[in-house]
Amino acid sequence: MVFLVHSRVMELARHPVVVLYGGRSTEREVSLKSGTAVAHAISEAGEGRPSHVYRAQLETDGCWLFDGKRLSPAEALARLSPGALFFLALHGGEGEDGRVQGFLESMGFGYTGSGVAGSALCMNKSHTKAVVATEGVRVPRGTLVRALDWQRDPAACLSRLAAFTADGAVVKPNCGGSSVATFVLDGGAELAPKIEAALATGDDALVEERIRGTECTVGVLGNARGELTALTPVEIEPKQGRFFDYEEKYSAQGAREHCPPLHIPEPLWPVLKDLAMRAHRAAGCEGYSRIDFLVPTEGAPVMLEINTLPGMTERSLLPQAAAVHGLNYRQLCLEILLRALARKAS
Repeated sequence: MVFLVHSRVMELARHPVVVLYGGRSTEREVSLKSGTAVAHAISEAGEGRPSHVYRAQLETDGCWLFDGKRLSPAEALARLSPGALFFLALHGGEGEDGRVQGFLESMGFGYTGSGVAGSALCMNKSHTKAVVATEGVRVPRGTLVRALDWQRDPAACLSRLAAFTADGAVVKPNCGGSSVATFVLDGGAELAPKIEAALATGDDALVEERIRGTECTVGVLGNARGELTALTPVEIEPKQGRFFDYEEKYSAQGAREHCPPLHIPEPLWPVLKDLAMRAHRAAGCEGYSRIDFLVPTEGAPVMLEINTLPGMTERSLLPQAAAVHGLNYRQLCLEILLRALARKAS
């Protein structure tokens, strides 16, 4: 395992850090929790504490609550030194699709996570699948249903889906997150209303074959052109009859998570880690990512999606995996910041 925090942590003491969280996506509430936890952790006394930690909450009207003051993004940035580094604790929407990343780059600031291109790609589940499949990573069969096509001829759309949805389907917004408006169906009979629900989010609907198996996720640390570290897979065990939906992800009574996995054979762990690193590199991810998989009873693992800014509450999956490798929550946050510094310096 290659971790930077043990040898280079003092580099962070020379930089102020801005934790940016909130946003206007459906994942705002999760982002508020992530950002609060990150800001608290990196503010703690100890090695690697940044020279100053600012909190910037992106409001729904586009303004920032910056260090207790309501400012435009440009006004907030004008108060920072050029060496300031952003810890992006945003999830979904403009925080994860490359727009915030592009704005910060244009102003000369470094930030955690993937760049503009990698963020934009991974926000689009259909495009991500096409890219990683070229690297030998198995993905589910599926197709996009666009709102205009659905309005014109829903019967024709359903006909296109029949070849792979008879035994079940998964319907979700193509660019959504946190399993909002995501539906797992036993057969094709319920497709029409679920497609309409996914389209109601303002996004295209991605309809995929249903693959039955064990859900898991693999965290990856590292930049696309450097050495990567894949963490031990985390097995996800939703309650009986449920899948890893919003409630199962974030409720205290939600899914059970096991790291190391309980029901995935140990010989498959390195396979999953290799697939995760291949997907991370193929998509041009930077800093860190979390790649979600299904492990069927037969056949190769199936990649579902790549999360470029995964949840960072202390209960989140990436911190759980990092703990197995000896990185506590604070150390993981510092590790992510160090990856951002390394990318900015390259």
